[in-house]
Amino acid sequence: MRSIRPPFAARRGRGARRGPSPVGAAVGLCAVLALTATACGGGDDDAGAAASASASAAASSDGRITIPDDLKDKLKEHGFDVDKWKDGAWKNWDRDDWLREADDFINPIIKGLWDPDRMRRADDPDQDKGVDEADLSGDQGVTDAEPAPVPARAVKPAYHAGVPEAGKVFFDSPDGTMVCSATVVEDPAHPGKSNLVWTAGHCVHAGRKGGWYRNIAFVPSYNDAGRTAARLENAPREEVAPYGVWWSDWAQTSDQWIKQGGSTGGQGASYDFAVLHVTPEKGGDGRSLEETVGSALPVDFAAPAVSKVSSMTATGYPAAPPFDGQRMFQCTDKPGRLSVAQADPTMYRIGCTMTGGASGGGWVAAGSDGKPALVSNTSIGPVRSGWLAGPRLGPVAKGVYDSVSGKFAGR
Repeated sequence: MRSIRPPFAARRGRGARRGPSPVGAAVGLCAVLALTATACGGGDDDAGAAASASASAAASSDGRITIPDDLKDKLKEHGFDVDKWKDGAWKNWDRDDWLREADDFINPIIKGLWDPDRMRRADDPDQDKGVDEADLSGDQGVTDAEPAPVPARAVKPAYHAGVPEAGKVFFDSPDGTMVCSATVVEDPAHPGKSNLVWTAGHCVHAGRKGGWYRNIAFVPSYNDAGRTAARLENAPREEVAPYGVWWSDWAQTSDQWIKQGGSTGGQGASYDFAVLHVTPEKGGDGRSLEETVGSALPVDFAAPAVSKVSSMTATGYPAAPPFDGQRMFQCTDKPGRLSVAQADPTMYRIGCTMTGGASGGGWVAAGSDGKPALVSNTSIGPVRSGWLAGPRLGPVAKGVYDSVSGKFAGR
């Protein structure tokens, strides 16, 4: 979650949105919000940024990483030497070489990169029916009174028993290893067999001043048993990632986020969402992500107006103090409205004390059919925790979702 300063991502212990702390909404809010990129954070080890890719890499029998021909060609197209890339050239964040455009996503699998220690030390980086346009425009430019803080409550382990769709997104950025939260969502092209994950745009792309992050991977039900950071120090990978590590072989966010988004402030927050398509690092057993975890949430792009929503529940792994990013928390509150820019759709806002690292985590409410559905994701929050804001999902969000689903429809 981003602050109206830095996002809530895991930026070495900050806020949310786009990785680090909160960002500001509207002119007056710019000084006090934090982006919900909290799911992201910078660690003290190798840095990197995650990007999208249409193919993944695998390890050969001698342990070296092999990269499919189509991905090799794409790397060469951008001037990257394949051997140097797999041997660590991905750590080069030279601005001229940092892939930025929507179709530039490249994210080859590097087996074993996300080991338990690297995941544990990742920091929060300082978001069939179209929505009713008239309903959205009716809320634009409106901000309700700041909600009272709602204490985040720890989710009871095992997390998979109560929130099987939730997990963490790990990635590398120029500032180090980062984390965000994310949700397994349904794929209309593959009913019951989805490989789609919903998170915040700032958890996959740096926005207007950067490009795609690297080594993006999703871990469903991270630390399912809810162990403390101390107990995770020597934990085997199977305990930390009981349902495996799933690498993003494609990612897409909104053009608005790419053009407007930043690590702090509220610019682009109304469009701070992203969809990942993932594949298992170890090849898997042929089952999809949805089949592996046993569930996926529908996404509601026609969520009711704020006045008609009795409550929303936000889920995430807050990483900035007083949290450490290792355990799952939730906040439930009746949403209000937050306007970041009068020209942009008004966002949902709830009281919540989750901090950075919670960025990208799903917001669930009764959808248009009355059943639980994902209606938003954590994007921004105040530098001093107390509330979170997430985008309302309309036509732009549906376009991103449909595009990723369609890309893999025939596979």
